[in-house]
Amino acid sequence: MKHISSSDIIQMDQRSRARLINSLSGFKSANLVATKDNHECSNLAIVSSVFHLGASPALMGMIIRPDGVPRDTLSNIKQTGSYTINHVSTLIYRRAHQTSARYEADVSEFKAVGLTEQYIEGIFAPFVEQSQLKFSLQLRQVTPLAINGTVLVIGEVEHIIVDQHCIKADGYLDIESLESVAISGLDSYHQTQRLDRLSYAKPDKPLSSLTVDGMSLSNQNKSHS
Repeated sequence: MKHISSSDIIQMDQRSRARLINSLSGFKSANLVATKDNHECSNLAIVSSVFHLGASPALMGMIIRPDGVPRDTLSNIKQTGSYTINHVSTLIYRRAHQTSARYEADVSEFKAVGLTEQYIEGIFAPFVEQSQLKFSLQLRQVTPLAINGTVLVIGEVEHIIVDQHCIKADGYLDIESLESVAISGLDSYHQTQRLDRLSYAKPDKPLSSLTVDGMSLSNQNKSHS
């Protein structure tokens, strides 16, 4: 096993250090964040730092990197308070990755990479038409993090758009059936394979496997016997 110390990390070149540290957290979700400014110019950026904050209210957080250079996504969210998060699938991951290129502020990444803006009445920000799981958010809080200059953006989920077949009776979303991809490091994309769904953990009860629909496999087997 290789032992990498903090002094080793400091001495690494910037790109190698970024790739290494970005890989430590494991697989991350791949999302396209879509926004539009007050002049109707749309923006699209791939973000792997989206995370669940709470279900009541339905809050999602994401980290935006330091904005010492123009960050149109953050600027648009601050301007309008409206943005959408769109899952990246196996069908669009190459185009999604291309949105990380630094286009000029007046260039829409939608057009640059060949993705389609989709608008729904009452929602200011566009969705990505090709995404099979997407949701709109209203900005609730922007918090600069003094430790490294990143920015925590918190939004409340207002509308969810997804194929009906992947919503299970217990609320579980079968995102694997939508071929949503994961990211490791800065630039590696992965398909997933579900190992199991497990029952709610209790100290005095053994775990049991569940079907994708949330039914206990043992109970299901009994019903067929």
